[in-house]
Amino acid sequence: MVDKPQSGSILGIPYNFERPSLGRLVSSHWKPGDGMVVEKPFGIGYSLNMANWRSWIVVIVAAVLLWQERGGESDTDIDDADDEPVEVIVDD
Repeated sequence: MVDKPQSGSILGIPYNFERPSLGRLVSSHWKPGDGMVVEKPFGIGYSLNMANWRSWIVVIVAAVLLWQERGGESDTDIDDADDEPVEVIVDD
């Protein structure tokens, strides 16, 4: 039986299913001479190159958006008092 290749590219998207190691994980996410995205050390697709300053901007923006989505500061505690039912009187 023919062995399937452990790494390669399909339709321009890289894949790598070799056993991951700590050295390979670090070396693939820290490539100072490369662009913002690099091939993943394990799995399918691309990952961020943490040696590139643009990747840090992406991480910071994602963290801020996640922080805002989860509620940010405790401003929601103050608004909870305003959520009580309001009685409306309509004159005819």
